[in-house]
Amino acid sequence: MAEHHSGPVETGAAMDYPEHEKTYDLFIAGAKYGTLFCVALLIAMAAGFFTSAGFFSSLLLLIILNVVGYFLLR
Repeated sequence: MAEHHSGPVETGAAMDYPEHEKTYDLFIAGAKYGTLFCVALLIAMAAGFFTSAGFFSSLLLLIILNVVGYFLLR
């Protein structure tokens, strides 16, 4: 059966808030730049498939969009 304790319940080790904030900042940066890459990839694929741009032009467009997006999102 379940034991009933009447004292204070320990919640574990003390929180390391600077480490939490570093992890959160890393997650936000990963989400931001991951979204940038996905959007740039979709635009480059659309340019490659639906126009006469070709593979290398689409690859160049992907690189340019990622570089410009990186500088805009910093």
